[in-house]
Amino acid sequence: MNPRDIVEQVTALAEPVAEQLGLQLVAVAYQTHTKPATLRVDIRHPTEGTGLDDCEKMSRALEALLDTRDDLIIGAYNLEVSSPGVERVLTTDREFVAFRGFAVMVRTFGPVDGKKQWEGRLLERDGENIYLTVAGRRVALPRPQVARVQLVQSRP
Repeated sequence: MNPRDIVEQVTALAEPVAEQLGLQLVAVAYQTHTKPATLRVDIRHPTEGTGLDDCEKMSRALEALLDTRDDLIIGAYNLEVSSPGVERVLTTDREFVAFRGFAVMVRTFGPVDGKKQWEGRLLERDGENIYLTVAGRRVALPRPQVARVQLVQSRP
């Protein structure tokens, strides 16, 4: 099975497990450049900081489920369950939903309203724009102009 299919199937298995544990699945990656391969699952607690206990619970529950699916990943692999760190770059629709309301820095390829760097709270992303709240106002940044969206540590 190719890595993309593995990621899709693990995502389908892991999402309900995370929900049962009161967590959100943020991302799944299957890295074949390591020996053995690494299956990385990022989770987050929706209302508080994601702790080691959260990662351990998810790891045990997902590992038990994956052990029943010997057809999914052939050969040895390491399972890593962690929380996405501060300064994570957001790329997928799932990440944009999971990190709604979080502080982000957006860099654009060229100036948008005279600026190439924007900091604010992530509101949403649609087919045309990424929306932030900056100093109390809603800002729409055209997706083709956006080079990078990155979580940042909230400032007091």
